[in-house]
Amino acid sequence: MGLVVGLLWLVTGFLQGVHGQGVYAPPTVRIVHSGHACNVEEERYSERVYTIREGETLELQCLVTGHPRPLIRWTKTAGGASDRLGDSSLFNETLQIAAIGRHQGGRYYCKADNGLGSPAIRSIRVDVYYLDDPVITVHQSIGEAKEQFYYERTVFLRCVANSNPPVRYSWRRGREVLSQGSDTGVEIYEPFFTQGETKILKLKNLRPQDYADYSCISSVRNVCSIADKSIHFSLNNRTASPSIKLLLEDPLVVNPGETVTLVCVASGGDPAPTLRWVRTGVEELPRRSVVNGGTLTIPTVTADDGGVYSCMATNNVGNPAKKSTTILVRGLRKGRFWITPDPYHNDDNIQIGREVKISCQVEATPPEELQFSWLKNGRPLRSSERMVITHTDTDVSPGTTNLDIIDLKFTDFGTYTCVASLRNGGIPEISIDVNISSTTVPPELTVPRGRSHLIAQEGDTVDLQCLVSGKPKPIILWSRVDKEGAAAAVAAAAAAMMPDGSAQMESYDGVLRIANVSREMSGTYSCQTSQYNGFNVKPREALIQLVVQFPPIVEPVYTEIRQGLGRAFGLSCRLLRAHPARLLRYEWKLGSRLLTMGQFSDQRDDTDYHVRSLNREGYGEYTCDITNEAGAGRCTFLVT
Repeated sequence: MGLVVGLLWLVTGFLQGVHGQGVYAPPTVRIVHSGHACNVEEERYSERVYTIREGETLELQCLVTGHPRPLIRWTKTAGGASDRLGDSSLFNETLQIAAIGRHQGGRYYCKADNGLGSPAIRSIRVDVYYLDDPVITVHQSIGEAKEQFYYERTVFLRCVANSNPPVRYSWRRGREVLSQGSDTGVEIYEPFFTQGETKILKLKNLRPQDYADYSCISSVRNVCSIADKSIHFSLNNRTASPSIKLLLEDPLVVNPGETVTLVCVASGGDPAPTLRWVRTGVEELPRRSVVNGGTLTIPTVTADDGGVYSCMATNNVGNPAKKSTTILVRGLRKGRFWITPDPYHNDDNIQIGREVKISCQVEATPPEELQFSWLKNGRPLRSSERMVITHTDTDVSPGTTNLDIIDLKFTDFGTYTCVASLRNGGIPEISIDVNISSTTVPPELTVPRGRSHLIAQEGDTVDLQCLVSGKPKPIILWSRVDKEGAAAAVAAAAAAMMPDGSAQMESYDGVLRIANVSREMSGTYSCQTSQYNGFNVKPREALIQLVVQFPPIVEPVYTEIRQGLGRAFGLSCRLLRAHPARLLRYEWKLGSRLLTMGQFSDQRDDTDYHVRSLNREGYGEYTCDITNEAGAGRCTFLVT
């Protein structure tokens, strides 16, 4: 009997010890909501739909069990829960999004993983409801518009409001509710291509009673306690689209540092139009600018503020009115020169007894004010039989002046200075010195040994270098080269851009630095001598091959598969691109558990994994990693 009691005592102590340590168990998860929800619906496959009003706080809780305690992560369809969330909120049991916006709706997933079996995953779809203020725009049938815009004409009142769920519209004239068929002079319809988004009220051949106050009421039937919204428009025989005029010169030529004032006034339109200024090709007006109604003021204007400015007038009647003016900020920039040896001899060097031409080029605003003068060793130089000075037409920009030295002599050696200025003054001159001597020689271009073929990892900083000699040293032009021929070059022109997005980049020291190099930057680069600040001779050129290694690109990056118990299914991960494309390996996992691994053959660009009969442990996140020397690409399959 004592032996039995002792055994019972040992078993009880053992069980208590197990209980104290906790029994290992895989994770389970469920999602509950907190706060005020408009509605929570159960859909097929146990997906839940949580409806919330825009601007409210979304709060979802992920309740998990399992031992050890599972790690939690919130995600949204094919990505993070929200770009606005801090990383810490993604790993908490509670996901909270304050003042939720319409673009934050979607399916949210809670994933729990403790390393035992497959991770547990549950999802809930969040539907964000909202109703924007409606807008009424007024139009007349095409071809009937006159100066009296709406006198005995057919008029369309269009009402539009953005909403979720779809909005319903109703029209009123004064206090009278308008409906289809209630008035022979009124027709109400929805354009086929905007059904559910737009409601049009058509007034056929305006009658005296049609000049009235109209209201468009938009409604989402009080879902989520969203109240109806309305907009009003008063139609009368003065109703007209806007017209404007600008009280200024065009173009407006100013000096840097001055204050520019652009004045736009409405000359017509009922209701009174709203005026605003925009700048062509730029999203915003200059930061220093001040807008007061139709007046735009830009203090201490700079060259960057130059451009086309447009005044826009809208009153929701007909088409907006627009008038533009150009601000020209006076200035000189990009002063350059080049030396042209005697074009009648096949020689790139300057020779005594032959001709040599010095050209000077400057960009001027406005171009018609540009003027040039020449100096030799600091003294004014005038055109003569042996020193011929010419200028391009002022309509051509940038402006260019040429000094032709006929029958070069030793006494012609020296420093020639080209001086560019604007006729009306107020802007500093640009002076360019060019030395002509026995040491003035054309350039040569080479690539340092071992630098003509470069290999880099994606994200590195790479320096492409060409060594340039000669006096003076010219600007080096860098570009990308397509070695497949002219036809391929045309097709690849859009892709063969330089790192800054341009077709060509300049370098004064012969170095092209590419920071954070990407796979798109692989290819052949050309360094070429420019005529600028050097000799106007056949360009010297050298080529550098850049190879950027990057991890495999695969598809699908993320996909969700719903499958029933006992069913068979297959997963396929396909390799699109990789560099290097040799020695590629693949590895399939379910959660953290390795399923299979291997190496790609030269004949295949995909790898498959098959499940013959799905059991409960087979649900979860399957991943396939395809790796090379540069890293890995991952296909993710969520099986639920």
